[in-house]
Amino acid sequence: MVDVKNVEKKLPTWVDGIIVGAFGGTFAGIALWAFDYGRERNAERRDGNRVYKWLHQNTEDLEGKRFRTTRTTASYTDLSQDRVRFLCSRDPRIKLSTGQKEDVWGLTEIVRRTDPPLDSGI
Repeated sequence: MVDVKNVEKKLPTWVDGIIVGAFGGTFAGIALWAFDYGRERNAERRDGNRVYKWLHQNTEDLEGKRFRTTRTTASYTDLSQDRVRFLCSRDPRIKLSTGQKEDVWGLTEIVRRTDPPLDSGI
């Protein structure tokens, strides 16, 4: 014969189910967030390297060839203009032109060599 009192003690209560469900849901949520975060960072790194490599191959330390437009870069890298703008603005290897032309990007290593020195006098 089965002792009913012992069986009731071994079965989980509804509170235990809620606790297990809450921890399971939290863990699943964190795991999905971490996976999505990693996927986004990987895509940014991959696309950023694509833009950098294209700029590296298509810019020179010559007048008129230091910068490339967002539109041209987007066309050759098969990315949208917004995506190229976003990637260029976040990549420390790429610098936005501060000259008269808007929306043109160049490599920091080339642009910094050609920038005039800042006047430190007051």
